[in-house]
Amino acid sequence: MEVILLQRVEKLGHMGEIVTVKPGYARNHLIPKGFADRATKDRIAHFETMKKQFEADNIKKRDEAQSIADKMEALVVEFIRPAGDTGNLYGSIRRKDIAQAVSDAGFTITKNQVKIPEPVKSIGIHTIEVELHPELSTSVILNIAMTSEEAKLQLKGDTKEADEPQEAAEVEETSTAD
Repeated sequence: MEVILLQRVEKLGHMGEIVTVKPGYARNHLIPKGFADRATKDRIAHFETMKKQFEADNIKKRDEAQSIADKMEALVVEFIRPAGDTGNLYGSIRRKDIAQAVSDAGFTITKNQVKIPEPVKSIGIHTIEVELHPELSTSVILNIAMTSEEAKLQLKGDTKEADEPQEAAEVEETSTAD
């Protein structure tokens, strides 16, 4: 099925291009979400007359997304979660959790804008991508720790201090065992 793209679609094409896609993809995803329209002669002619308006709207949305991206540039989202001794979380942090945390920080996004290949399942600092516009994405830092103190130390990059009390406790245990 041929469709005309009304905006840039990743791995498919740019606004105004006529592309061939599977009918189900067009009917169930591209057309209902407003990403594309059927490529009939009438609709192509209509698109050509409205092309300048679509481009102006796209530029306006991209500029708004750019201003939000500039504000989000240094955003660090903290998650306090229980984990095992190896640093693996007992649960996971999914796109929905990240979207909620970013929204709580004052930026309204949806889980579909969060781009992670799989849920985050370990403690540490993780960088993820948030797509604010089809042509623009920004990164957000996830700081995942078991306590707020550990999260602050991780953010400073000073994990040695977090390990020292455990090492001292291990030394005491070995000396009392003798």
